[in-house]
Amino acid sequence: MRYDPIKDRLGTFFSRRPLLQKLFYRLLDLFFLRAWYVHREVRRLLGAYPPDRPIDVLDAGTGFGQYAYFVVRSFPNARVLAVDVKHDYLENARRFFARTAYADRVTLAYEDLTDLKAEGPFDLILSVDVMEHIEDDRGVFRHFARVLRPGGHVLINTPSDLGGSDVHGDDETSFIEEHVRDGYNPDELAGKLREAGLEPVRCRYTYGKPGALAWRLLIKYPLVLLGKSWLFALVLPFYYLPVLPLGMLLHALDLRGEHAAGTGLLMVARKPEAIPAKSS
Repeated sequence: MRYDPIKDRLGTFFSRRPLLQKLFYRLLDLFFLRAWYVHREVRRLLGAYPPDRPIDVLDAGTGFGQYAYFVVRSFPNARVLAVDVKHDYLENARRFFARTAYADRVTLAYEDLTDLKAEGPFDLILSVDVMEHIEDDRGVFRHFARVLRPGGHVLINTPSDLGGSDVHGDDETSFIEEHVRDGYNPDELAGKLREAGLEPVRCRYTYGKPGALAWRLLIKYPLVLLGKSWLFALVLPFYYLPVLPLGMLLHALDLRGEHAAGTGLLMVARKPEAIPAKSS
């Protein structure tokens, strides 16, 4: 299924007014379990900094800009460089942020992560559901290591190879056609980060059984219907009346649990502190 045309249409609709864009961000945060995990981890990482210390964040593949919005809204001392390869997404987000109180703390720019020009240094790099779209992941991780401040972190959220992208067998293809890989396993992702000079700190499976069921109910089935006809948008509010409360319960259960396996993967890695040169 081609996911981007549906995303494009939704993004265009909600970008018409700042209030609609804020509603869109709220819906994305609510319906996508990954946002629940990412928000918790960002609070943990950025909350460790003194409140009067400026924090620089790279939102690497900002998409609609919802994570950049979350960061600057949650941390008054944070500044975000939000980059993407989609000009229309960037323009919509730029127009939105220009009409908010956060305009001076969010910079939006066109960047190809495989040829990243940003210099940094950044305290945190966010990469949320981006790496499954990029073939040259090793090159991207080298750029991440280059622009991270020593002691800084990169947070990567991606599908796993245990059913991520809704692939459950060798003969199946990704539910989302734009993916160049179905997902990662922890060892593969950790190994590629180490090759780039980053040290994995923690990794966990997300979208265990509760989260995987919630994803199908809240996201997959509605998208399949919209992919057939946008007329189904008229019945989705009635569909969500009973399904949304169940989905929220499943999200909460997934977030609280530890999963031996899951269709998502959340990795935090750190750039080692510079080692002082020994005096002779």
